Amino acid sequence: MPRTVSGGIEALRAAVAGSVIAPDDPGFDDARRMWNAAIDRRPAVIVQPTSAADVSAALRFAQDEGLKVAVRGGSHSIPGLSTCDDGLMIDLSRLNRVTVDPDARRARVQGGALIRDLDAATQAYGLAVPMGLVSHTGVGGLTLGGGMGWLTRLGGLALDHIVSAEVIVADGRVLRAAPEENADLLWAIRGGGGNFGVVTEFEFSLIEAGPTVQLGLYFWSQDQGREALRLMREVVTDLPRTLNAIPAPAFHAPPAPFVPVEHHGELGHALLLVGFGDPAEHRAVTDRIRAALPPVFAAVMPMPFVALQQMLDEANAWGLYYYDKSGYFEDLTDDVIDVLVEYAPRKTSPLSVVLFYRLDEAYSEVRDEETAFGGGRSPRYTGFLIGVTPTAEMLPAEREWIRSLWAGLRPHMMGAGTYVNALGGDEADRLEATYGAKYQRLAAVKAAYDPQNVFCGNLNIPPQTIPSQRSAPGGS
Repeated sequence: MPRTVSGGIEALRAAVAGSVIAPDDPGFDDARRMWNAAIDRRPAVIVQPTSAADVSAALRFAQDEGLKVAVRGGSHSIPGLSTCDDGLMIDLSRLNRVTVDPDARRARVQGGALIRDLDAATQAYGLAVPMGLVSHTGVGGLTLGGGMGWLTRLGGLALDHIVSAEVIVADGRVLRAAPEENADLLWAIRGGGGNFGVVTEFEFSLIEAGPTVQLGLYFWSQDQGREALRLMREVVTDLPRTLNAIPAPAFHAPPAPFVPVEHHGELGHALLLVGFGDPAEHRAVTDRIRAALPPVFAAVMPMPFVALQQMLDEANAWGLYYYDKSGYFEDLTDDVIDVLVEYAPRKTSPLSVVLFYRLDEAYSEVRDEETAFGGGRSPRYTGFLIGVTPTAEMLPAEREWIRSLWAGLRPHMMGAGTYVNALGGDEADRLEATYGAKYQRLAAVKAAYDPQNVFCGNLNIPPQTIPSQRSAPGGS
């Protein structure tokens, strides 16, 4: 039977300035709805805070009532880690303010802001924070695990740009995490996910990007697969820092205006190429691609940076059904390419995608020990295998395709770890391998700030058991 906390709801409402939504309240089903339609959970209560004080009150209430806590930003956790059954969901969506200081190149971003909120504010000054590729993703959850996308080669990960943060820890204290204050907490939230508290505000450093970028989409047929993927590998190897490319094998051409009608829905292999610098650099790579292996079609055009960031929004819409797996790859070797070409025709949903993000340049210029990020900083790819279907009935077949493709690629991955934001709910066994030697340090920081493991409804790092004669890592 679903748990209720009706006796304490009025006390919670009195303590919180924001909204408190119970299962019997109008709008509850909409408030609990997740981006991934495959996730259907019923919290005992949902709190939508409007301040750090609201978050503190919600955390105290949850612990007094013995409720599990889930923290929701943009709701883009594919395994549904931002919700729970019979617990308390802290929905940060009302904490979405972004303020920019263009002279200092700093942005203050509340924990419930979406990427589109951040982009709109920073692009007014031709500035940006490296973020993901889908603009309705939450800034908070993405950043706490990494944050990679179009700007990663130019500016690194989103978490590399955290200057400071306001964090509400398990006992309700409002702490500032910065190099000179709670430095261990700052280190931990730069990659350790939501294990240490609720971040209600980030301070980010900004880089120059936009307002106009160059986009290229190049598409080759299935029978050109091996040659096309080898060309993509060669192109990516020596790209200027101001360009980024994402190979997309097993790609269905979308029914978009820039795709010839006769190729709508065709299965093939694509390359997305974006230029942030001199358009001549982008043209030179486009010319090289066309000369080496003419694509079936290509679309090359300038576009606003904010439009680039929203380009994949519809393909990743709310209400679809998602399942994913991932891995790190040193390169797109011939063995990797053979697996991709073999498995591409077995795909059952045209909505599913396989994307390889290139990580080098600025990504590799940050010392590995500087942040808690769960991945080495040597040049590599992150491979995202994302099953997407329009109906629940189609998801099992696509989930099986993703799992079988992943199994085929597994021997060619860099160890057992992967990008923490792409770990599935059924992959907790890969978490320690993802963090490697950092795992024990993270567990020690966890013991200092969340010794009772209140923040456990995530890719959880349990607190380290610290003998009483030893002092825990500092909190000030």
